[in-house]
Amino acid sequence: MILKLFTSHPQSVGESYWQHFGFATSTGAAMMLGGLACIAHGLFPFLFTRTGSKTIARLYERMSAGARHKVMAANHAELGQQPAE
Repeated sequence: MILKLFTSHPQSVGESYWQHFGFATSTGAAMMLGGLACIAHGLFPFLFTRTGSKTIARLYERMSAGARHKVMAANHAELGQQPAE
């Protein structure tokens, strides 16, 4: 029962617990670093002029083009749901 709390969602996107942990952790770290670069850019406009937009584009590509997106789309189709945009 407790194990299912940790494995249900990762399985729903076609990943093991550790694969999901790595993906989520690296995605979160990229978001935090991109956010810090945006804050620094706000203070010093000559720094990190493209870092925020590049980070967003890279994360979007990673989230929407990978195998996990296909698994999630298939899961939504089985349930008769529209995937979230």
